[in-house]
Amino acid sequence: MKSMTIEIWSDIVCPWCYIGKRRFESALARFAYRDQVEIIWRSFELDPHAPRRYAGTLDDLVVKKLGVSQAHAAALNAQVTAMAAAEGLDYRLDQAKYGNTFDAHRLIHLAATHGRQGAVKERLLRAYFTEGRPISEPDTLVAVGAEAGIPADTVGVMLAGDAYVEAVRADERRAAMFGIQGVPFFVINEQYGVSGAQDPAVFLNTLEQAWAKSHPLTLVSAPTATEGCDDGSCAVAPAYEAGRDHETVLT
Repeated sequence: MKSMTIEIWSDIVCPWCYIGKRRFESALARFAYRDQVEIIWRSFELDPHAPRRYAGTLDDLVVKKLGVSQAHAAALNAQVTAMAAAEGLDYRLDQAKYGNTFDAHRLIHLAATHGRQGAVKERLLRAYFTEGRPISEPDTLVAVGAEAGIPADTVGVMLAGDAYVEAVRADERRAAMFGIQGVPFFVINEQYGVSGAQDPAVFLNTLEQAWAKSHPLTLVSAPTATEGCDDGSCAVAPAYEAGRDHETVLT
């Protein structure tokens, strides 16, 4: 049984979510108790009303959503592409085919029942950001699911019905309960929250704090109240609690 649960809310078309995933993975690789961590991918739709397929480019979409010039939109996308490259990701935003992500989130829930949730999440992100595949289209979802280890006919049956619709909605309600308004957002043991694609050091610090809190040290015997060394133990000045700069406690 895993000792730490990390819920990650993100959307497939969110460029910061893929970057945040890589930074979190970098921190997790350095976490001493990584084998005791269970990761659950939660659904979050940045635009629940997005059409199945957006006709324009991502630059056009940024212009529409932010009200900036075409040149400014191109510069913003170029900036996030460079930041992704620093994490080893090959963004090709000029080829990205933006669209509704609801069915992709359903696929991620289906993947969880096959023990392939992480693999499907990664495959969807790469399909969208690097390969220019329309992740809102059923054919793409069937193919991506199969590539990540889910039988194609199983994905097809899921897409043809309403399986996991309520699971997606439940994730979104849970996000609202925590007050999550943007992604990526990481919740550790329902007590610690990290918002955004933070530096790996922030993730690692929070993981270590969460682990220490959930695994407190049990003293077998306590030293005497007087300072100095006596009976094989030394009394020291009270310790201070440090390293809480990056903690966000969810209540």
